Amino acid sequence: MPYVTVQMLEGRTDEQRKALIEKVTDAVVETTGAAREKVVVFVEDIDKRNYGVGGKRLVD
Repeated sequence: MPYVTVQMLEGRTDEQRKALIEKVTDAVVETTGAAREKVVVFVEDIDKRNYGVGGKRLVD
């Protein structure tokens, strides 16, 4: 059973999440031959307050 975790900054719509999950699932099925109903996709939002680049938070 393949498990895929996608971490991304917060702010995507439900429609974007739905499309992402569908396309990631398609890619896993296509490349691994796993059964579609066995593919699990987790989408984790990262709060922009908890994400920094170059020593600065994105919200600063």
